[in-house]
Amino acid sequence: MIAQTLRFIACSLLLVFPLCAKEEIDPIFAEWQSRADPAIEAGLEYLARSQKPDGSFPENWGDCTGIPALVGMAFLSKGHMPTGDEYVSTITRCIDFVLSNQKDSGLLEKGNAGSGPMYAHNIATLFLSELSGQVDPARQEKIDKVLPGALKVILEAQAVPKNDNDKGGWRYHPGSTDSDTSCSGWALMALRSAKLNGAAVPDESIKAAVDYLKRHQNQEQGGFGYNDQNPNGKNLTGMGLLCLELSGLHNSPESIKAADYVMNSFRNLPGTSHELYGNYYNAQGMFQLGGKYWSEYANWMYASYLARQSSEGSWNSNEAGPVYGTAIMVLAFTVPYRQLPIYQRDETVDEDF
Repeated sequence: MIAQTLRFIACSLLLVFPLCAKEEIDPIFAEWQSRADPAIEAGLEYLARSQKPDGSFPENWGDCTGIPALVGMAFLSKGHMPTGDEYVSTITRCIDFVLSNQKDSGLLEKGNAGSGPMYAHNIATLFLSELSGQVDPARQEKIDKVLPGALKVILEAQAVPKNDNDKGGWRYHPGSTDSDTSCSGWALMALRSAKLNGAAVPDESIKAAVDYLKRHQNQEQGGFGYNDQNPNGKNLTGMGLLCLELSGLHNSPESIKAADYVMNSFRNLPGTSHELYGNYYNAQGMFQLGGKYWSEYANWMYASYLARQSSEGSWNSNEAGPVYGTAIMVLAFTVPYRQLPIYQRDETVDEDF
């Protein structure tokens, strides 16, 4: 039996009515808001300008389902909605691109997805789950048809026979017989989001994914490895921390060890591989813990990355380009707004797995 942390899911109100009362603003973010908000809006404007008419984007993996999904979540994370909003056309093009690119198998796949389609599929599934209930009736009907098949792909990929080290996780293809923590983190968040939204996601699947991640945490140092326990703390430990926090291990010894590892390593993040990805997960994970962890990390993050925004409003990812980089940075900067249901941190209840 695991004590399960659930975010307060009265967030439909937060999604419709963006945070505005002064006392609701995170006090750490309040110190940066006058600088961060214009940067966030400049980033969103850059993303809107960059979008193609079909909803995709002109770079690297911009024509796979994962990039429009990340961009769509970036807009949602600032309280922009797919109905009656200044960015409604941008958001709905992201939605329609994802919805129109589902294979008969249920896989959300199109274009260049890098090493394999599951990474983009997991992000796209998370996006649709976070949107459910917030769109117009016609798009909701489409989501209701597409999402069950997308979740089925994730559950079946997890169930593919794997060795003891890899079982419970995911990798780049639906039929992969091995796993990695990066792909598995997105899959777990998609399942958690869908479960919180009422989907019949088996408890055993969540537990198996959590157990997989725990096996890949270095018990002495607290960092998470990619496919073993050798810590890739600069870009993966935040992911492990966030997944633990969202899956019932809030303030657990495992979470605290991971957070301490991040605290001791995050200043070395700039210039490393997948730097912006690491910052995104660090911000989300440290925000879940709050206190000194969020305070120290947030002050460093805003001071470091506000200064690195380009004149056109973007942040560049060396691995995936400026659209991906800007979307992932907006998602990191907007975590205090708590607009996306999966990232809420308000209430805890007990839930049996």
